Amino acid sequence: MALPHAQLLDVIGVRPLGDGLKDSVSTALIKTDRIELLHLVLRNHADMPEHHVDDECTIHCIEGDVEVVMPGGTRRLRAGDLVVLPAAQRHSVRARADSALLVTLLLRGGDAGNGTGASEATS
Repeated sequence: MALPHAQLLDVIGVRPLGDGLKDSVSTALIKTDRIELLHLVLRNHADMPEHHVDDECTIHCIEGDVEVVMPGGTRRLRAGDLVVLPAAQRHSVRARADSALLVTLLLRGGDAGNGTGASEATS
């Protein structure tokens, strides 16, 4: 994610990538003291391991087909679908097709909760 972040008032494109999806990588789009926007690209059958963030977050499927897996059930997202996760909700993401997601994190103290960022699963 070495690309520079956008700045406030910049127009950020988050439309479907179409044929360009296969060559795209995940990027952090913008980060302020209060929010961070991530453009996540997941390949078909790729899994993002279980983790959580301390505050609410949104996962918006721009294109593709993913499952957001939580202890209480699974939410399937296809192009145009969005889910809001409660604070500290443990979840993983499974790509069922090449997919692009817009993830919005609420930040506290410049990071995704208490200065620790997204918390990884423990063994």
